[in-house]
Amino acid sequence: MRKSKRTMRGDHIVPTMIKLARCTNLHRIIMSGPAAPERIFELQRLGYSRVATTATCGLPRGQYDVALVDWQLRSISALETTLNWLVHFLTPAGVLVVGLAFNKYSDQRTLKSIFERLGFQIEAGVRCEDGVAISARRLEAQIALPRVA
Repeated sequence: MRKSKRTMRGDHIVPTMIKLARCTNLHRIIMSGPAAPERIFELQRLGYSRVATTATCGLPRGQYDVALVDWQLRSISALETTLNWLVHFLTPAGVLVVGLAFNKYSDQRTLKSIFERLGFQIEAGVRCEDGVAISARRLEAQIALPRVA
């Protein structure tokens, strides 16, 4: 009997999100989204052992360096609700990375405004085969560059 090797939708999103977050295996990571339990195993396979899901992390108290949100095929309004709650788990210098499938241009503008309302600024974005991955940092955590006169 021959086994077929099937890949799940969004299989490449976790390595892409890790690269955008610029995290090492020493960072504390919180994973959110409908496929978070499966993604935890993928992160552990990649050598990240300090990982939790929103279901197993306890109370939010700024204890995580990175929040990864795999939000494939979910609504933007539900994402906003999740992010409003999730940002309290991040340290002040923490990074938030969201992977999602964009259906229309208005979703991109909506996501940018959500980040801004939460006090985050988009840092980078990458197109993936199923959508995009976007990283953002808190505005107060950004290092201010000296102004040139």
